[in-house]
Amino acid sequence: MDNGFMNMASIGEFDPLHASIPATKVELTVSCRNLLDRDTFSKSDPICVLYTQGVGNKEWREYGRTEAIDNTLNPDFVKKFMLDYFFEERQNLRFDLYDVDSKSSNLSKHDFLGQGFCTLGEVVGSQGSRLEKPLVGIPGKKCGTIIVKADELNNCREVVMMQFCGSKLDKKDFFGKSDPFLVFYRSNEDGTFTICHKTEVVKNTLNPVWQAFRIPVRALCNGDFDRTIKIEVYDWDRDGSHDFIGEFTTSYRELSRGQSQFNVYEVINLKKKGKKKKYINSGTVTLLSFAVETEVTFLDYITGGTQINFTVAIDFTASNGNPAQPTSLHYMSPYQMNAYAMALKAVGEIIQDYDSDKMFPALGFGAKLPPDGRVSHEFALNGNPLNPYCYRIDGVMEAYYQSLKSVHLYGPTNFSPVINHVARYAASVKDGSQYFILLIITDGVISDMAQTKESIVNASTLPMSIIIVGVGPAEFDAMIELDGDEIRISSRGRYAERDIVQFVPFRDYIDRTGNHILSMARLAKDVLAEIPDQFLSYMKARAIKPSPAPPPYTPPGHPLQTQI
Repeated sequence: MDNGFMNMASIGEFDPLHASIPATKVELTVSCRNLLDRDTFSKSDPICVLYTQGVGNKEWREYGRTEAIDNTLNPDFVKKFMLDYFFEERQNLRFDLYDVDSKSSNLSKHDFLGQGFCTLGEVVGSQGSRLEKPLVGIPGKKCGTIIVKADELNNCREVVMMQFCGSKLDKKDFFGKSDPFLVFYRSNEDGTFTICHKTEVVKNTLNPVWQAFRIPVRALCNGDFDRTIKIEVYDWDRDGSHDFIGEFTTSYRELSRGQSQFNVYEVINLKKKGKKKKYINSGTVTLLSFAVETEVTFLDYITGGTQINFTVAIDFTASNGNPAQPTSLHYMSPYQMNAYAMALKAVGEIIQDYDSDKMFPALGFGAKLPPDGRVSHEFALNGNPLNPYCYRIDGVMEAYYQSLKSVHLYGPTNFSPVINHVARYAASVKDGSQYFILLIITDGVISDMAQTKESIVNASTLPMSIIIVGVGPAEFDAMIELDGDEIRISSRGRYAERDIVQFVPFRDYIDRTGNHILSMARLAKDVLAEIPDQFLSYMKARAIKPSPAPPPYTPPGHPLQTQI
């Protein structure tokens, strides 16, 4: 389909009501010059951390990190930051630079090198969308400069898988052969180059075979198939002063011919060429394979009809406090919702849009039930064990309020029964037509840690994700362990196949001015952020493709016009 046709189609579908929803996505590339040197025996090993500010509050939140680059004061980071750009919002950005001293992800364990502040509009509005600013933050020291470049991304969803090998590359090391690696750059509109990929280093060889790698086509050429792609060949050195072997250029169109005589490139070192009359080249690099695949998105599956099933499980243990007392986490004030209700409403109202029948099972755990006072770790909030479904989130809220009046808060706090409850349903539909999300809201004091870990490891092979929202003032160390972001969760030597748990403490999102709408919006955005990736990781691992989108609805009595 040519671009002209695409533009025609998009103009036809333009909806002024939704015109202000993200104008576009931009990709930020970060470089620094003349950073402070904090290492005694070598240069700094910098990493850049981006922070953004939340809507309606001035709290900085970590957005992402680049890779760390060893031994340099002038880093050009490969890892990009992708941001939605809103013309009508002030999107404040903060870039913090650190010298990485260990494997720890805790930034306080590393040396601070300075920070830069700007807005996304400032970057986009600068000449060539390139902003250069001094780094600040260490009194009395010049911290160097940061350069931020913004590229608007075309909606180009192809991903290419390529593999290269080298032959007879120049020997650069005194004792051994070279340790070669490749650096790929895409060219920009203004003739400059932006780094987009670095291969691994192959040690001690002049004939390396690098591993195949995947890269989005837009990152390689921004959708322009004839744009120059420059590839530099280096010999890796431990101290960061990598030796330049040579370079060559190509384009996406040339590479797409695949393995052929067209894709054997001479590596040229212009300095050497100028000095040596008999210079031919510094070796060759050959494309071994080239394959294109289209990256599917979360929305492709949703459009194709995959249903998201939402289940909620609420903690009714005694550690929450007596619901009749204002100090209780379950206290029902006539003036405002409690934290359980807010978390439930915040997350549920977003997820319910993806569920066609809007019927949600709502469970409780850790209470004594009427009439006989037996303890249950998996009871229906509406009192009907055969049909625990509630209509819409309002129905779940109503069932939650009613159950508070009839059950007796007790204990212990067992998560595994409700996880296993949802897992039984998820195990019965593994074809990609349904995905299950369990929201557990708890005060965080867990009693069955070993069983819960086992349940999560088992569930990690199923189409489900678990969101845990911690309410109240407790320490949530056990919940953080279940989250598995730092260390993949395991049970009896078995590791979870994928990360399916997202934990957040609600107190981190409470708006200081009492603006609960804002608190809820922030909470929902954060807890739901990982779901699309968790969803895609399941579909990809099972090689499940999205179903084709159904044809547009035609009212009865209006036969489709045949296009001639």
